[in-house]
Amino acid sequence: MSRTEHEAVILGGGLAGLCLALQLRGEFPDMDILVLERNRHPLPVAAHKVGESTVEIGAHYFDHTLGLREHLDAAHIRKFGLRYFFSEGRDDIQNTTELGVSRVLPIPSYQLDRGIFENFLGEEARRRGIDFRDGATVRGFSLGEHGGAHEVRFTDDKGEHTVAARWLLDASGRAGLLRHRLQLTVDNGHHANAVWFRMDTRLDIGRWSDDAEWGTRCTPAERWRSTNHLMGAGYWAWLIPLGSGAHSVGIVCDAAMHPLDGMRDFEHALRWLQEKQPAMGRAIAAERDRLLDFRFLRDYSFSSSRLFSADRWALTGEAGSFLDPFYSPGSDFIAISNTYITGLIGHDRAGHNLAPYAHFYEKLYLSFYDSTLTLFRKQYPLFGNPEVLSAKVIWDYAYYWGVLCQLVFQQRLTDLAFLGEMRAELEQAQALNSRMQSLFRHWHAAAGGHSRREMLDQCALAWFGELNATLHDPLDEAGVRARLRHNVRMLDGVADALVLQASASDPRLHAPMSGQPRPPLFAAIA
Repeated sequence: MSRTEHEAVILGGGLAGLCLALQLRGEFPDMDILVLERNRHPLPVAAHKVGESTVEIGAHYFDHTLGLREHLDAAHIRKFGLRYFFSEGRDDIQNTTELGVSRVLPIPSYQLDRGIFENFLGEEARRRGIDFRDGATVRGFSLGEHGGAHEVRFTDDKGEHTVAARWLLDASGRAGLLRHRLQLTVDNGHHANAVWFRMDTRLDIGRWSDDAEWGTRCTPAERWRSTNHLMGAGYWAWLIPLGSGAHSVGIVCDAAMHPLDGMRDFEHALRWLQEKQPAMGRAIAAERDRLLDFRFLRDYSFSSSRLFSADRWALTGEAGSFLDPFYSPGSDFIAISNTYITGLIGHDRAGHNLAPYAHFYEKLYLSFYDSTLTLFRKQYPLFGNPEVLSAKVIWDYAYYWGVLCQLVFQQRLTDLAFLGEMRAELEQAQALNSRMQSLFRHWHAAAGGHSRREMLDQCALAWFGELNATLHDPLDEAGVRARLRHNVRMLDGVADALVLQASASDPRLHAPMSGQPRPPLFAAIA
């Protein structure tokens, strides 16, 4: 039995673990890092893991922080935004309400084939001198006491091994080795289920209708590049294209409204889609012989009471928490947790007392997590309402781009002095978001909403496009403060406009969030 010592041992070499290893190597070129991954490489493409869609923070992390832009452009698909069709029970998708962008916004995001991407990450880790062991099964571990080293026992093709680690970093996914050992799992009150499968073919939503006007609403006419959401009360179904040529398909449901038993295998899921989303069901049925896999996950959302410890252990990715796939935030929160872990290791290397940093980084992460959770928890019933959900999507984007993206893109996640100075503005934005999520629920109760032939083009909102286009602006210290304060004021104005729009359904909802009410948000494009 061999025994070695490492500065960091990462349990799990999937997306979170390999990205953490690359980030650590980039920050600390002399760091001794061991990554243990149960699955053997190369992984199968397409039929590997769910979580193919990225949004701006995750894409920025892969591109800028880890330096993977060349691979992203060569092997994956530049996304045409998130797109929504209110098409429940409808076979004529061209005559339904569509929400999305008519042209690609400036800041890139990607559709990732997880097999291709994680194979590349493993190869890149080895190229950068990281000890990445695939086919390695963790058999046990013990946490060091009173500042002592941690110990990990694992087996691979070369036999049994015991390693000592100054830092033990859990990226083991839903296995949650540390989370389960320390009984840290928290029920966050959001109960939903998901099923998904991959088809070895392109499912081009743009070909579901030969209506000329509908086909040319977008430039380029490539709706298939979007993360397409087909919406209904209590659920949504996704279509995500992969760089391998396959397509990812999924159904995500409120657990109380749509039982998992009704879609427990491919045949049940197909029948469910043929009833709820006929155009989608027909397209999948026509390619049923191209099925690659089928999986489901019950009650997928959870949190953890602890994430970062001054005893030099930490959780990242699904080993620690998972929100909801609706806005594709999985890679965002991998980026955030990995950045906090990298910051903690930097303080450790500098000889600082870790306790205050571990406490505040954990508190910040959980604050971002809880605030984002409000976008999903108790909101699924309104997902089939085109008027309310379209307004909610605009709000949710504005909140995301205006606040959290600013902190990440301007590298302020670990700047405790800056975050302390901006605390009032950040808390104001969080409180406003909480009130808006409540408004959407009440608005939905007051207005059923009907799908009709129209496109709600987010590009028609000039301020919305500008918010995206300026995400990469280089700002100095004063500029970041000014940008955040400006964005919080902007959110106040957006909130007032939405309250006024909601009050048309129920006058009791008319209570401006601040100042004077603005005109309805979509007035120019409704």
